This record gives sequence, structure tokens and C-alpha cells, in this order.
Amino acid sequence: MRHVARFFGFLFATGALIFVVFACVAAGTVWKFEKDLPDYTQLKNYEPPVMTRVQAGDGSLLAEYSRERRLYLPSTAIPPLVKEAFISAEDKNFYSHNGLDPEGILRALSVLVAGNKRAQGASTITQQVAKNFLLTNERSFTRKIREALLALRIEQAYPKEKILELYLNEIYLGLGNYGVAASALNYFNKSVNELTVAEVAYLAALPKGPNNYQPFLKHDAAVIRRNWVIDRMVENGYVPRPEGEKAKQEPLGVNPRVLAPNIYAAGYFAEEVRRELGERYGEKKLYEGGLSVRTTLDPKMQVMARKALVDGLVRYDETHGFRGAVRHIDLTGDWGPSLAAIPAFGDVQPWRLAVLLDGSDSTVRIGLQPGRDKAGEVVPDRDTGLLTLDGIKWTGKRSIRSILAPGDVVYVAPVDGKPGQWRLQQVPEISGAIVAMDPYTGRVFAMVGGFSFDQSEFNRATQALRQPGSSFKPFVYATALDNGYTPSSSVLDAPIEIDQGPGLGMWRPQNDDDNGSGPHTLRYGIEHSRNLMTVRLAKDIGMPLIVEYAKRFGIYDELPPVLSMSLGAGETTVLRMVTAYSMLANGGKRIKPTLVDRIQDRWGNTIYRHDERVCDGCDAATWSDQAEPTLIDKREQVIDPMTAYQITSILQGVITRGTGSGIKVLNRTYLAGKTGTTNDAKDVWFVGYSADLAVGLYLGYDQPRSLGATAYAAEYAAPVFRDFMGAALKDKPDVPFRAPLNIKLITVDYHSGMRSNAKDAIIEAFKPGTAPPDSYAVIDGSAGKASRSEAASAPADPDRAVGSGTGGLY
Repeated sequence: MRHVARFFGFLFATGALIFVVFACVAAGTVWKFEKDLPDYTQLKNYEPPVMTRVQAGDGSLLAEYSRERRLYLPSTAIPPLVKEAFISAEDKNFYSHNGLDPEGILRALSVLVAGNKRAQGASTITQQVAKNFLLTNERSFTRKIREALLALRIEQAYPKEKILELYLNEIYLGLGNYGVAASALNYFNKSVNELTVAEVAYLAALPKGPNNYQPFLKHDAAVIRRNWVIDRMVENGYVPRPEGEKAKQEPLGVNPRVLAPNIYAAGYFAEEVRRELGERYGEKKLYEGGLSVRTTLDPKMQVMARKALVDGLVRYDETHGFRGAVRHIDLTGDWGPSLAAIPAFGDVQPWRLAVLLDGSDSTVRIGLQPGRDKAGEVVPDRDTGLLTLDGIKWTGKRSIRSILAPGDVVYVAPVDGKPGQWRLQQVPEISGAIVAMDPYTGRVFAMVGGFSFDQSEFNRATQALRQPGSSFKPFVYATALDNGYTPSSSVLDAPIEIDQGPGLGMWRPQNDDDNGSGPHTLRYGIEHSRNLMTVRLAKDIGMPLIVEYAKRFGIYDELPPVLSMSLGAGETTVLRMVTAYSMLANGGKRIKPTLVDRIQDRWGNTIYRHDERVCDGCDAATWSDQAEPTLIDKREQVIDPMTAYQITSILQGVITRGTGSGIKVLNRTYLAGKTGTTNDAKDVWFVGYSADLAVGLYLGYDQPRSLGATAYAAEYAAPVFRDFMGAALKDKPDVPFRAPLNIKLITVDYHSGMRSNAKDAIIEAFKPGTAPPDSYAVIDGSAGKASRSEAASAPADPDRAVGSGTGGLY
């Protein structure tokens, strides 16, 4: 008996010793690893990378920018069903353990002891939070120990819901998606609140290995794993069994959201916004800061702008003939994969790539480029159509086979009203840009920076410096009207020589018709874009003053004060020109062009707002019969409102009688604008506006070269303005331009500018005290002073380039 007692005493002593040693080792291990554990308290203020979302003016999603596609949701915003799915799949005892799950650990050990080569994980959700946020993915016992210690501390410091919130927002769920909110959108195009049992179960199936359950490449494995999660949800009592069985019969239903600015042909617009955000806040905040950006884009107007510009580019390009096929492919066997492999521009719909299959000189069967399924495989269906002689009429050829052969790949577009018939297209060599803007706020409704953003990301609306040509002339004349001249002032349209200085020779500007036509009013000079009149006027008022006005309007930052600049020889952008014309349209108020209305941070705080007006009285706590709130507009007055209205009236005449007369087909009285053709017709412009919409555009080669000896803005640029305005203003009233107070409207003779009651007299706008006189002097400009017209009866002041008195007809 004594031996038995000694034996048990020995066992007890040995066990106690082993326990003490084990405890010491464990304590030492814990102490060793705790010394350099990451600071878990940082989780309290953790802000994960969240994607920036860019919305159009109507709230529709335009673009997303991120390194990790994630939307952060607080726990209270995550539906219980989503939480239950992930708990069932990853950690069924989540709400009852203290960070480590003994049951899970024993289960994993038993699998390991049993010799199963596929080890079973035992990490709790808390441990995964510790690993994902504070540790690395290293597979080692050291990392597991650190993970376990951190999990215990996290459980002591944070409530379960906070831990679950961190997990559900951080976890990677495949296809570039992080967190449940972004995954719900990008897998099912739904918010988390709209997900079904089958859908949440599929998302919960992904953390173990998203690539193993890719919905298209590994569909069957994905369904099996999803159904396993549904079974766990049923076992845990989260879902009734009949509902679970029904959910298991549903297809995966993954429908990745198609999100691209190409939906609105807005690649250039979205990229310009991205660049602005990067410059304003830096790359980190752009891609990780969770900004919410409301832009000024009008999706419908953007589509109209792109169509008008592309039609204009194609219209010019097709007059220069067909340049041949895009590529040639072998038609042996199935032509679909070969055609599908050719990159096509994604923003040129309804254009499509097609291959010529067979046919005759007059009709050819074409095969249209097949699409790809969600797994990236070429779809089996093969769509065909017909290309007829009508479809190649623009090439000037009478036989299709004279310009194309079987196997040639070309772009085609459907023929309206003729299903199955297609028209031959070609990507134009010429390019250009168009901008549409609210002239009162500077909000850019539409911006197209070229034929295709997929072809070239260079934004010609903001990055291309081009000569505006005659579209700059209104600002020369506005300078004159703002400094004592009137619309009836007369300028000599005759040859002039300018001495450019020692060794530079004489400059002899010319009109487009190489002729002078005698004295004319300022109105006539703009309406018919007379270069000689403009140069004489610029010489008379002085280029330094014109340069100052050009800077005021923001057209140029610097402009050499030489006379050739009065004809638009300086370089600027479409956006700047449209902004400047907008200031003419709005009565001379300075505006700042913007593509962004408002920016909010991840917490919903507004950190930028374009509208800088102050609302006086909007912050009253209560209503106590005080005056109504008022908006205080502190914008600078760039030019006299009456001057702006005078120029607007003259620019109306450009469309009524002048170089923009082709726009009259719109039958709208209140449209104003100006053509612009540069030297050698390297660029053609049109910039104009209605009462509430300003639009500007140019067409030209990226490497400037002549568009042709007979190319004019009236022929190629004005029709683009016409087409866009026709679509944008359709079914909208013809709103008159807003006339400033005290402006005087007087009927005058169109040719002389003097008072007249004749039938062909026009209404001209004059400032108070500047009514047209009975006689006039003509600006000569060649000698730096005015010379008397044969019709003048009043003498001109020999020391001035204009006659004396106000309101004279100079």
C-alpha cells in the first residue's frame, strides 16, 4: 500500500513539475511574443482603403477608382442574413468564444492526427481579423501564436459586432472585390440588403479561396461550396430547411456589373476628373480615400456631343477616300475566334468590326465580331449581315470587291431602317474636340476629347493647344466696344502693310477672298470675318489692350502684343474658348469651368463645392418674419454687361447673315456664334451659345497640316455645332438672350450703321448716349489715325484713330 502511495506521489510530483515547466515555457513564450505584438488598439480608428466613386450629374455611376475595390459599411448597415452566412461558413461559435475556438482547434488536430493531407483550418473570425489587419500571410507556427495572442486581446478590447464589421469590410472575395458591399455590387449588381439566401451563401463561400470558386471558370466547385454554406445556415437555424433547399436549386446568378465611362461615351470626361482629383488630393486619397464625387456630366448631352463630333470627323474624312481594311484574317474554318481576337474600340458603338465572307461586286456577306461570355470565351453564335453598294457609296467606287476582299476586316455601322444591312466605316485620321457648358456656372455638361478614348487618351478639349483663328475676333471687337466704339463704328476693309521691325519685313494680312470691300461697320467685320478690318481695328485700339482683355477672359495666360494675334494666331484650348464665350453669354461675369460639382469624404462631409455663392440668411435657427435668404454673387465683372450684349447681338448676325448661316436650318432666333479657320486651314472652329448653353469645338489633325485649300469652318465645324444644338435644344423653347437694363435698341441701316426705317433695317444695340449719328469717319489704321470717308461730313480728329464724340459711326 505504501508503494502505491509513493507511486501516485511520484506521478503527482512529476506532473506538477511538468506543469510548472510547461507553464514557465508557455509564460516565457507568451512574454517573448507579446513584446513585439502589433498595436491592436489601432483597429479602433482603422480606415481601410475605400474606392472613390464618381457620379454623373443625374446620380448615375460614371467611374470608380481604387487599388482595392471596397465600400465600407458599419455593422448596423450590414443585414443579419449576410452576417449569419459568413458566421456559418467561417466561425459558427463566433458569438460564444473568446477569440479562440477550442472545438475548432480539436477538430483540426483530429484531422491532422488522422493523417489527412488536407489540413482543416481552425482560425476564428477574430483570428482572421488579427491576421488580415496586423500580421502577414506567412504560414508558420510563429505567426499562428501571434495571431492567437492578438485574437485574445482584440476580443477583450472590442465588442463582437465591431470585430465582425472589420472582418466583413476587409475580407477579399475575388475578382478584385474587398468586403461584402463591393462584392454584392460587382457580383450581383445589388446592394447587400437585396441579396438572396443563395447569393449571400456564395459570397460567404469565397473567403476560403476565391480563385477556387471563380463563378465562371470553376462553376461546379462554386455551386458545391455555396450549397455547403446553405446547409450550415440551415443547421445553425438561420434559414428554414425548405427555404435552404430551394436556394440550393438556384443558379449562381453571378452577373458582374458593367461599369465604364464608355456607357456614356465619357472616357475623356472621366479621365479629366481622375486627373483633377489626383492633383487636388494626391494618389493615395484618390484610390483609397473613399471620395464621393458628383460631377457636372449630363449623360444624354454627352452622347449627343460625341455623335455630333464623330459625324463631323467622319464627314470630313470620307471626302478624302477609303484607306483600306483594318486587318486581314484567314477564313479557313471558324472565323469567329480570329475576328474576336482583334482589339476593337469599345466606345464607338454602334460601329462593329466585321470580316468580309463572300459575295458579289454589289452585295457581300459580312461576319460581325462575336462577343465573349463572362468567362472570357468567344460565344458560339455567329452573326452576319450584308454590305451593299449603298454602304460604300461614299468611297466613290461601284464595286465592293474593287476595294475589299474576303478576309478583310473593317468597321461597319447598321443602316437605319434596313435591318441586316450595314454601312462601311473607317476610323478618321482627323481628330478634334467639343465642350458643352452652362454659361452661368461653368459646369461642363459634355466633353469629348477625340474620336475614341480607347484609341487615344489625349484629351484635345483640355490638352491640345491650337490656334483659334477667327473665333478669337469677337474679343478684339469686344475690347473696342468696351472702350468707346459702337456696333456702327466703321472700319476700312482694304489692303494694309505692317512693318514688323528691323529685318522682319512687311506683313500683309489678307481676307479669305483676297479682296477688300471698303468701309464697313464692326458688325459686318465679325459677321463676315474680315481679317483686314480686324487688323486695322486692333492697330487702332492697340494690341496691349487686347492682350489684357484676352487674359481677363482666360483665353491666354500670356499673349505677344503683335497684330497677328488679333487674328487668333495664339494657342489656346477648346475649354478656355468655351469659357470665354460663356462670359459673353452671361453678361460679362467671370466663371470657372468645372467638371465637379461637389466632393464628399468617406464620412459624407463636403470637402469641395464649386458653387461659391454665399447664402445670406440661410443659417437662421428659426423663422421670425425676417427677410428671405438671398444669394450673394461676388463674381468679378469681366466686361460691361452692355458690351457683352452688343457682341451677343452681333454674333447672332453671324448665324443670320454671316459665315455661320448654315445653322439657320435650326429655325432658332436666339443662337450666337463665330466660325474660325486658321492659316492654311489647319484647324476649323465654331464656338457659340444659346441663352443657357455654350458650345465650342475644333477639327484638325493631331500633327497640324492643312485640311485643304477649300476647307472652311462654315463647311466642317459649323455643322457639328448645328447637329449638337439641334439635338440638345430639341423640344426646348427659343429663349431670348437677356438684355441688360438701359440698353438702347435702335433700327439702323445694315451697311452704313446709321439710323434707318427701311424694310431691310436691322435692330442694333447701343449704350446710353451712343446713338448712331448722321455722319461718320472710317478707321483707316494704316497710318495710325482715322481718314475721312467720302460720305463723311464731320471732320475726324487727326490725333485719334476714331472720330470724336460718343456713339459716332467710326
